Amino acid sequence: MTDHPTSISPLLQEFLDYHESILSHSAKTVNEYYFDLRAFFRYIKLRRDPSLAEIPFQEIPIDDVDLTLAASVQLSEIYGFLTFLEGSNGSAKAAASTRARKCASIRSFYHYLCVHTNRIAENPTQALNNPKLRKSLPRYLSLTESIRLLEAVSGPNEVRDYCILTLLLNCGLRVSEVVGLNLRDIRDDTVRILGKGNKERQLYLNQACLDALQAYLAQRPDPKDDPRHKDALFVSRNKTRLTTRAVENIVRKTVLKAGLDPAYSPHKLRHTAATLMLDHGVDIRTLQDVLGHENLGTTQIYTHVSDSSLKTAMDANPLAKVKKSDHESIPND
Repeated sequence: MTDHPTSISPLLQEFLDYHESILSHSAKTVNEYYFDLRAFFRYIKLRRDPSLAEIPFQEIPIDDVDLTLAASVQLSEIYGFLTFLEGSNGSAKAAASTRARKCASIRSFYHYLCVHTNRIAENPTQALNNPKLRKSLPRYLSLTESIRLLEAVSGPNEVRDYCILTLLLNCGLRVSEVVGLNLRDIRDDTVRILGKGNKERQLYLNQACLDALQAYLAQRPDPKDDPRHKDALFVSRNKTRLTTRAVENIVRKTVLKAGLDPAYSPHKLRHTAATLMLDHGVDIRTLQDVLGHENLGTTQIYTHVSDSSLKTAMDANPLAKVKKSDHESIPND
């Protein structure tokens, strides 16, 4: 069960339990809902009771948030909260992505009350517009840079680190998915991935991945006899399951050795894998399955960064090779 640092009302706890127990969302996701709704109802209480301004915003209690308060919220108050997050109160301005996430949390909460439990009749988020997000294109390594990165792997854990980077670059895994891999997830030429929201997917391993795994498993240290570590695929020198921070450090260290931009993180290697696959003939829906994206729209961002695919599309136009001399004799319509 997810723990929360401060007291919370039964209504909000019920909503969080629904996401954790029924929808099987991760503890991290559930906590994000909690933090978002906590800030929202603190704002609502402050807006309606100015005397609360005498205490720090972070200390406004939310253990009394009940159905009556939730049902009384108006759309204008939700927009007021979004304005509040823009720093109008003198606090630090929240990023557009943060405001959009809080918007989604509030919408999910009222959808739960209106649709799933039929506790309130009117949904104040019905006409709520999300903050406009500036879409930035994901950064990725070229094929040549990817090979440089793999060639730069060295050190006492070279075989293990090479295997991790090979999986990141070939399979497009999230760093959490890499550290969560267990021995039993590897079956012949396939690997079972436990992704976001505890959703499973199966990927086929190419020869590079199979070779790297075989080399690593031949010298994998015997981990501690502990359920948390015993079946872990990737083990630290302390014989415990590798952490996400450890993988991030492995990537950062190797990126620097390869002379690449130190800003490249494990997630940018995921972008790299996606872009390379798209560049070399993988269709967008297959890529969606490989990456474990719930919505195709999330995957479609890679169609904007795949330069070779765009060039191929332009070259495929039958007019691509027609020169002026070829149509000078063609009469005008």
